[in-house]
Amino acid sequence: MPVDTKRVRGPDESQSPLVFLPPTAQTCEVLRRPGDRGKGDVRPLFARCGLVSQAKGSAYIEAGNTKIMCSVYGPRETERKDDTDMKSGRLVCDVRLAPFSCQKRGAWIQGSEERDLSLALSESMQPGVCLHRYPRSQIEVNVMVLENDGGVLAHAVTCASMALADAGIEMYDVVLGCALRQDGDSCLVDPDFSEERGSWQAGYGENQGRVTVALLPNFNQVSGLHADGEMREDTLTAAVRTCMDGCHKLYPVVQQAILRAVKRKAPPPEK
Repeated sequence: MPVDTKRVRGPDESQSPLVFLPPTAQTCEVLRRPGDRGKGDVRPLFARCGLVSQAKGSAYIEAGNTKIMCSVYGPRETERKDDTDMKSGRLVCDVRLAPFSCQKRGAWIQGSEERDLSLALSESMQPGVCLHRYPRSQIEVNVMVLENDGGVLAHAVTCASMALADAGIEMYDVVLGCALRQDGDSCLVDPDFSEERGSWQAGYGENQGRVTVALLPNFNQVSGLHADGEMREDTLTAAVRTCMDGCHKLYPVVQQAILRAVKRKAPPPEK
């Protein structure tokens, strides 16, 4: 039988490299969160406004390895005349996941997940925008997820709110988002991708799920609530309150980012 001399033949028997890892290394991902975060701690947030010069307003957010860019255009005339509202404007939200943002490479064509995120973002942002001030016009919010490491919808809400504020769109209040992963009697605030998907426990069971809350912090009112899984009523109520506390933790960072953007756009003082 002829032998392929160009191919390097492997050993006849092999073992998984996980066998040679120390016991602590095999269980560290389950017992400890990245960055030594507590269960109720949010990830450190980096926020900046006014990075896209061609847009009316823009914002960029980094929360751990989750990176999101948002651009706002308008108000402009509504493209579809049949959707024109004589008394109120329209808020059009479009969320796109970059093909390189996820572990599995995606396509440029908008999929079902992106359409669901766009609809959820629009529903969460509308209560915070004074649409009655822009009749017969539309405001376009374009969100690009550069890297998805969990909490995309929650951080997209915060990023879109900052971009709208940077564009000078009148708002009742900024809208902040926070996510939570429930597992039995314990919960993880602002989960990363592995925690959000529940890699340490496959699937959903009793009293397990995910919750995303959009909050108007000054009014302490919830503008959007998205939950999936199976959770008891008391557990869901506690999860919403925990997410509201997480939104209040993010508020000073967002406030300072918007304030810096306003100072940069302010005219120089007269001498």
